[in-house]
Amino acid sequence: MNLTDKIYIAGHSGLVGSAIVRQLKSRGFLNLLMQSHNNMDLTNQSQVKDFFRKEKPDYVILAAAKVGGIHANNTYPADFIYENTMIETNIIYSAFENKVKRLLFLGSTCIYPKSVEQPMKEEALLTNTLEPTNEPYALAKILGIKLCESFNRQYGTDFRSVMPTNLYGINDNFHPENSHVIPGLMRRFHDAKINDEKEVKVWGSGNAMREFLYVDDMAEASLFVMELDKETYLQNTKPMLSHINIGSGKDTTIKELAEIIKDVVGFKGNLFFDTSRPDGPPRKLIDVSRVSNMGWNYSTSLKQGLEKTYAWFLKNV
Repeated sequence: MNLTDKIYIAGHSGLVGSAIVRQLKSRGFLNLLMQSHNNMDLTNQSQVKDFFRKEKPDYVILAAAKVGGIHANNTYPADFIYENTMIETNIIYSAFENKVKRLLFLGSTCIYPKSVEQPMKEEALLTNTLEPTNEPYALAKILGIKLCESFNRQYGTDFRSVMPTNLYGINDNFHPENSHVIPGLMRRFHDAKINDEKEVKVWGSGNAMREFLYVDDMAEASLFVMELDKETYLQNTKPMLSHINIGSGKDTTIKELAEIIKDVVGFKGNLFFDTSRPDGPPRKLIDVSRVSNMGWNYSTSLKQGLEKTYAWFLKNV
């Protein structure tokens, strides 16, 4: 990508999108297209079509999505499958119609089956049933991958997909219930510290294992894949198995994670693990050998990332 190319970042205000914008700006890209939800509803086909016809972006990064943790996915399954499907369909088709040079679609590792060999390889896609708690969201993300692959196969487009592991960091959603595990715990520990509480409740047994990646590392990986020359990308992927896992390749138990966050926040009380709440899958670790073989690896440790995230939280939330 040239510094003057017109790049549309869908979802620019979200966790990943805002990190990608920071990364692009730090590299000197000057022509970034960003539209707020007030100006364009991505689930509205006519609005998306009008935007693409008017702006004619050279490149598209599709980071927009309706996201949430286990509680949100269980409570709003229809919203998750409908809104994500509409967002992806509208943007990917408009990118095709307007001859976008390259598109990068950001998915999620929840696309993989509930019962699958760990670490999860890209080849595990569609080999078994999905985790019920986030099946609607996962199905929408699988559709996004297959839309990209299908347009590539039929029309020769250059639409790529990356599947990030659990992300956290600057600009996350810190709602105590409708957030992902790291910002949710960080908020609860912070509130407990401020209110001088003696205990913080953690959902589940604490034994489930999860992999986490600092969002600025994800932004760096996204641009790495976006800027790979087409020959290298095609050599390392397959036409109907083209998505690329992005993660650290390391996991930790929720109990260990909670202890680290407790330390970073400075909460002095006790932890209580509420086993009446769901754990979700017992383990989620992805195989990152594909992107590693291409030349990218993460750089921010979990402790470093949590410290950066909490410092931002204190100033902004």
